[in-house]
Order: sequence, then C-alpha cells, then structure tokens
Amino acid sequence: MDVILHEIEKFTDQAHGSQTRKYSPDRYIVHPMRVMRICEGYTQATPVLAAAILHDVLEDTPIHKNELARFLHGIMAPREAERTMHLVVELTDVFTKQAYPTWNRRKRKAAEAKRIAANSPEAQTIKYADILDNCMGISGHDAEFAPVFLHECRQLLNMMDKGDAALKKRTESVIAEELNALSQKR
Repeated sequence: MDVILHEIEKFTDQAHGSQTRKYSPDRYIVHPMRVMRICEGYTQATPVLAAAILHDVLEDTPIHKNELARFLHGIMAPREAERTMHLVVELTDVFTKQAYPTWNRRKRKAAEAKRIAANSPEAQTIKYADILDNCMGISGHDAEFAPVFLHECRQLLNMMDKGDAALKKRTESVIAEELNALSQKR
C-alpha cells in the first residue's frame, strides 16, 4: 500500500476510534480496508481507493468536512484531494434518521437510493464494494434483519447503473447467495 493510503488508513482508524463491526469484535477499520481492497481489483485510482477507506468517516464519526479536507490537502495533490473529498461526500448518507426523524426507514432508504443513483461512476463503484462487504455472511449473523437489508441493497443496486459492471454483477451474486441461504434456513 502506498504512503498516502497508509496515512488515510491511520486517519480513518483514529476517526472511528473504538467503534467495532456490528457482528464481530473487529475494529471498524477492517470494513473500509476491505472495501478499498475490493475496489483495488477494479481500479488503481488513488482518489477512489482513498475514498473507499474514508467512505464512512463523515457519516459515522465526529470528523467534519473541513477537517477531512484539511487532512487530505496536507497529504495529497490538490486535484486528488478535491476528487477524494467529492467522492466521500457523494458516499455520505443524507437521508439519515437523525436528519429526518419523522421519516420511516423505507422512506429514508428510497430517498437515499434516488440520491445515490445520480452519483458518479466512481462513487457507485465504491458503493458496490461497500454493499458487497456488508452483505457477505449476513444471513448467518442476523436472520431477522438480513432479508430487509438484502432487499434494500438489491433495490439500491437496481438504481445504480454507472459503476463498474463486473463489480456490480459480483455484488448482485452475493446478495442472491445470501437470500438463498436464508430461504434454505426456513
């Protein structure tokens, strides 16, 4: 891994602090690093790989846009820093429960899907990788929530058509496998 991505990994790990993954005791950083590694199979563009690592920072940590932008401009060329920042903003949920407390989950997810459908191909590619990582094995971890989550992910993928086609197909396949695993348990 190059020096810039290593610095971004350290920043992201510190930003997420003591957060852990939902179904394991792993530090949160394992998820964004897996997302980055998935993306690495489809692109070598540093802003895309950097944004893959940072994709949850604005949404799930106390870090604000200005702080993230300062950090990126301190370690990257201006154009790469701006591109990375743009991708992270595209990947940050807008229709959250906190921002829209009167909306139910279905309404928030539908609005978010519509927003993401307009995102850049690079942001959609990262989102495919994020969905892929979040879906792998979910049927074995949470049989109650998994069907809801998997159907939301499938609906989201149906609305995103600009990202890497091979990665999208791979992600759709994992969702189908997870749904199949759930149906065999019933």
